[in-house]
Amino acid sequence: MLLTGGTGFVGQAILERLLSTHPDTTITLLIRPKAGTPALGRLRHLLKKPVFATWRDRVGPAEVERALTERLRVVESGLGSLPALPSDLDVVIHSASTVSFDPPIDQAFDTNVGGAVGLYEALQRAGGDPHVVHVSTAYVGGIRKGVFPEAALTHDVDWRAEYAAARDARARVEAASRQPETLRRFLAEGRAGHGKTGPQAVSTAAEEARVAWVAARLVDYGRTRAETLGWTDVYTLTKAFAERAAEELWAAEGHRLSVVRPAIVESALRHPFPGWIDGFKVADPLIMSYARGLLPEFPGVPDSVLDVVPVDYVVNVILAVAANPTRASSAPVDDTAESGSTPADAAPGDAQYFHVASGNSNPFPILRMFENLNTFFTANPLPRDEHTSIPVPTWNFPGVRKVEGAIRMKQRTNDWREKVLTRLPSNARTRTALSDVQTRRADLESLQSLTDLYRHYVQSEIIFDDRRTRALHDGLPEGAPASIGFDVTDIDWEDYFQTVHFPSITAMTRAFSVRPAAAGAVLDTKALPRRDDVVAVFDLEGTVLDSNIVEQYLWVRSNGFRKAAWPGEVASLLTGLPAYLRAEGRDRGEFIRSFLRRYSGMPVARLQNVVSSSGYGETVRRHTLPDALARIAEHRAAGHRTVLVTGSIGTLAAPLADLFDEVVASTMHQRDGVYTGYLAQPPLVDEARAAWLEQYARERGVDLAGSYGYGDSHADLVWLELLGNPSAVNPDANLAREALRRRWSIRDWTRGGITAKGDGGRA
Repeated sequence: MLLTGGTGFVGQAILERLLSTHPDTTITLLIRPKAGTPALGRLRHLLKKPVFATWRDRVGPAEVERALTERLRVVESGLGSLPALPSDLDVVIHSASTVSFDPPIDQAFDTNVGGAVGLYEALQRAGGDPHVVHVSTAYVGGIRKGVFPEAALTHDVDWRAEYAAARDARARVEAASRQPETLRRFLAEGRAGHGKTGPQAVSTAAEEARVAWVAARLVDYGRTRAETLGWTDVYTLTKAFAERAAEELWAAEGHRLSVVRPAIVESALRHPFPGWIDGFKVADPLIMSYARGLLPEFPGVPDSVLDVVPVDYVVNVILAVAANPTRASSAPVDDTAESGSTPADAAPGDAQYFHVASGNSNPFPILRMFENLNTFFTANPLPRDEHTSIPVPTWNFPGVRKVEGAIRMKQRTNDWREKVLTRLPSNARTRTALSDVQTRRADLESLQSLTDLYRHYVQSEIIFDDRRTRALHDGLPEGAPASIGFDVTDIDWEDYFQTVHFPSITAMTRAFSVRPAAAGAVLDTKALPRRDDVVAVFDLEGTVLDSNIVEQYLWVRSNGFRKAAWPGEVASLLTGLPAYLRAEGRDRGEFIRSFLRRYSGMPVARLQNVVSSSGYGETVRRHTLPDALARIAEHRAAGHRTVLVTGSIGTLAAPLADLFDEVVASTMHQRDGVYTGYLAQPPLVDEARAAWLEQYARERGVDLAGSYGYGDSHADLVWLELLGNPSAVNPDANLAREALRRRWSIRDWTRGGITAKGDGGRA
């Protein structure tokens, strides 16, 4: 046998069945190397997964090794460009496909259509005549109402032309993304969000926005093209075209082809054990979103059928079809020419089609699913935190338009709240509110995504005829064990969901369902580790001092000049204030350069005398934050090298120099003992500070991953992210937002003394 997709959900279950109950089979697996792991290494890892546990325990390690050397053959390749395949194949089970409903259109076509084409062309080159079992999906029927027969699709879409157009789509969209008008928009967005961080941050953000735009356009391209052709999404569209490729490239050449179309495949009912599942499947994001309280209402139709089938039923049908290549069973099936079905005793070379679905024989409507969800998660709620649980909503099914309208209104309200919060002074209260806004945005985006993806599935009025599959089941040998059967009428849906499926997927998420508070006040009681190869880098203004360079300038003036000069100085400052604010909003370095020009004409000796005077020094020390002093002392006691870094001139920081091992600052150009107002080199801020820090670490052998950083501005983001232990101290709104997102420590340092330190998730 040849099995594609053996590392996937259904593929694992097929492989386990072949190993555990079909000892005379030899299985060739197509496996790509991944992340440096060769195909055989991936297979060894695969056989350690829970699906194979019962088989491993029964046969023992020696038999597992024998299977690896005698029963399993690995072809290290994907489906795109296959090497020579074995010529002795009896059966091929093609179960590989994309796992996403909504990928970019070119990726969906390359995986589902290109993969099928590559496989069938490789089988033709191999020269054998295996029976191919092509695993598709029942939803290839598209957007329709009524019964969908077990038959070939009747569309006349040119799948080759669509494939070519899909592959060209990326080139067209990439070209559009590089047009000047589009790039200017990305640059403007980058400057708005990252201008203070530095030009490289702006260009990085612009390019990330371009790449995201390309992906979104290609996803939209796929979704829209699928709907215009009558399919739910690009996944079902490409699966339909893959069927047509199989028919034309294999069945039409006189080979045996059977197409198995499962509906929504979920956890096992019996084999390998009840509830086995490998990650979330189609319905599970909806289920767990309900359990987390994220689906206050549902866009489904109460009487539409949620067509679910356990994975072991799907495997049983695939293997039964593989063993019956020319006919479903000896019992006649009432197929008609009008439905396009093939006769039950089809000759070799004619394709056969089998639906593995429950909606026709044992329907489970959306309303019953809601009742089961509500019953289970009311009795077994997910925890919100250590003390409370998440209540589940009651659905009234108001219709998709009302649900989508409510989502849009909530998104607009949330966006408005964020704009307001980012303009307010940053403090613990506004940061908590901002964290709530970010969480709310993620929840609403998830809800919107779920609505977009599942709208056709939860409003479906299609019924999958399963007469051929039922006839195949009726042809099983008398006394066959229930574990190999696939009669969906035997499934008690309430028992399956309440005792098998819901507990299974809840167990996967319960450990991750509690959301840690992103800005809670947590006492930082951990002692710093003693190390001599790390640094603690402190920003000055807003971090160590509760002041800025404007206030420092006023301190200098108040300690070194006559009071008669004050009215003119204040008027000059007020006149220049709008320009300073604009510069600060654009670029921290631009603001520093602009403001320090006020020192033009000041004698160097006079500034040094003012700074060394008791008045200026006392003012600086009075504005030094006690929390900062305590933290600096902790780092020095732990043997860490402490460094104060400021974009301003070092002379102004002189009163604090004895607190640190090193002060790194700018210097001002002077001529004949008088400051010109121009810096001698660019100020050490944003990306310039990051570049300095990297060079500093290389020259001194500093471990940045173990080092610490303390900054207050969004301009500090680029150097803080180089350090393993970054802290946002009294952060502005934009830095607070990033710190919350990245789960950095957020510290409120006040003049009143050492306070509790909010830990955004990093101790």
